[in-house]
Amino acid sequence: MNHSIFSSDAPHPEASSLTAFAENQLDRQAEHRDEESVQRAVATEGTHFLAFARDKLVLKHDGQVLDPLFARYELAELDPDWENAVLLGYRKTGEPRLAVPVRVDADDLASHFKPADMRSLWRDLLLEGEILGEAAQGVSLIRWNGDNRFCGRCGSVMESRIGGYKRVCVACEHMIFPRTDPVVIMLTVDEERGRCLLGRSHHFAPGMYSCLAGFVEPGETIENAVRRETHEEAGIVIGRVRYHASQPWPMPHSLMIGCYAEARSTEIHMDGAELDDCRWFTPEETLAMLDRSAPSGNSSPPKGAIAHRLMRDWVEWKR
Repeated sequence: MNHSIFSSDAPHPEASSLTAFAENQLDRQAEHRDEESVQRAVATEGTHFLAFARDKLVLKHDGQVLDPLFARYELAELDPDWENAVLLGYRKTGEPRLAVPVRVDADDLASHFKPADMRSLWRDLLLEGEILGEAAQGVSLIRWNGDNRFCGRCGSVMESRIGGYKRVCVACEHMIFPRTDPVVIMLTVDEERGRCLLGRSHHFAPGMYSCLAGFVEPGETIENAVRRETHEEAGIVIGRVRYHASQPWPMPHSLMIGCYAEARSTEIHMDGAELDDCRWFTPEETLAMLDRSAPSGNSSPPKGAIAHRLMRDWVEWKR
């Protein structure tokens, strides 16, 4: 009996856990954040810090081992900005974990430090698992705080509050909270013909194809964003939409919302300004791209990307 991919969460009960940046296990204790949260955490024995030179994580290295965790005394030469430190949460041992911006520029770091942006940390396997997720949380909050030093209403200075999760204007008391930008990313499926729709942006590496994606606009549901973006970029009409997985995407603070979209039409009308190419692929062609064995030389996004997860789970779906 044939089942539809739109009626089950198979082949994984929680595919989000299989994406990069998603394994953060810190206890955020959001309900307990107050004006003393950072100070208490800094004063706790065994506390460790993630240091950020703008959007780059600073890693200690001795030529062989890369270590992202700093004790407080190790941060002195990086000139940490303690007023803008952020409390990320607590590990199962009770150890606090914080992120702190440093004033030393990434290009001016001493030779025993290595700066790396989030994409490099993931793609080059510099960090994995829980610590990669912690770094994603840290860079997003450091970037948000740094981008909102002044009030959008009156232009006065804004101060960090409750451990870095709120900013308040010193003049008009306008409050803002951390920003997350929702992005839909969808694998459109032609179930009748057993095909999926993939495209390639102009900035992609040669031969790489991926799922279509776009920002959710104000006043728009996830499902309607999937339908709108797919029609705008490829001219395909979408019926059913099923959520499959999500992924924190700290470039700088997006949330990728992965969906399967049911194709109600199949003739592609591509927007050449958005895409370099867009076409239908069979499961066999998709698997070859995932496994880097396609005779055409085409490839998929790397393992850990939510597009890779959507493509592989579609291929492995038991029809």
